[in-house]
Amino acid sequence: QVQLVESGGGLVQAGGSLKLSCAASGSIFSIAAMGWYRQAPGKQREMVAHITSGGSTNYADSVKGRFTISRDNAKNTVYLQMNSLKPEDTSVYYCAALKYGSSSFGSWGHGTQVTVSS
Repeated sequence: QVQLVESGGGLVQAGGSLKLSCAASGSIFSIAAMGWYRQAPGKQREMVAHITSGGSTNYADSVKGRFTISRDNAKNTVYLQMNSLKPEDTSVYYCAALKYGSSSFGSWGHGTQVTVSS
């Protein structure tokens, strides 16, 4: 089992920055990739960014150039640096883990709220 705990959400003005953290524990060795997803009220959950165990990254088009995903293997932590935030970035942000041999992200955190005011 993998446990994920997010932190770092909050309220920020448009154009501002926030950095989210996701601490992983449990079966860390089983994690092939980690990602950030978000879900706004009334909308479907969407992928924000992924990072593999090898460090490869990919981003949703809506956040490219503004958000950066990174990881600190020594701390078993993944980060999401969010710059130039827009009101449409307001969502609950979830951390997720993909296990080796799995085809979908199956471990999820409880989420952290990010609110961007205009």
